Amino acid sequence: MKKLIIGFVLTVFAFGLNAQAVNDYMELSRQALKIEKKAIITDAMLFSEEESEVFWPLYNEYAEKMYIINTSKLNLIKDFANSYETMPDEKAQELWTKAMSVDEELLKLEKTYFKKFLKILPATRVVRYFQIENKMDMLIGAELAEEIPLMQ
Repeated sequence: MKKLIIGFVLTVFAFGLNAQAVNDYMELSRQALKIEKKAIITDAMLFSEEESEVFWPLYNEYAEKMYIINTSKLNLIKDFANSYETMPDEKAQELWTKAMSVDEELLKLEKTYFKKFLKILPATRVVRYFQIENKMDMLIGAELAEEIPLMQ
């Protein structure tokens, strides 16, 4: 997972790559990450057959909505990369406001789906799943923080 994220960030900040090449690479990385993520969840959750039958359809629905929000987050990274060397104050404020909005959307989605997962699984299983999600998000966030330069 770490290599995919680092590769994406380096690609976004690389000079001379056209937008389509960055988008293509980003999409391939996201698809690979999606597969890895499902494998990690499967290994960590140890679902019974009954749990698996009810979990995965709801997870797929949740993942589709997370994909949309994460696309917004990646677009912010690209926007930052395009102007970070000469960032005017107005642009910096705009990016921060958008980033906070994306974070709020993600939190709202998590709250909504936490309730939905509670309808199909016991609370301990739902909390375990969200702990796994949070750990993966923190790892991704740490890698992004390491690779994305500070504002000039």
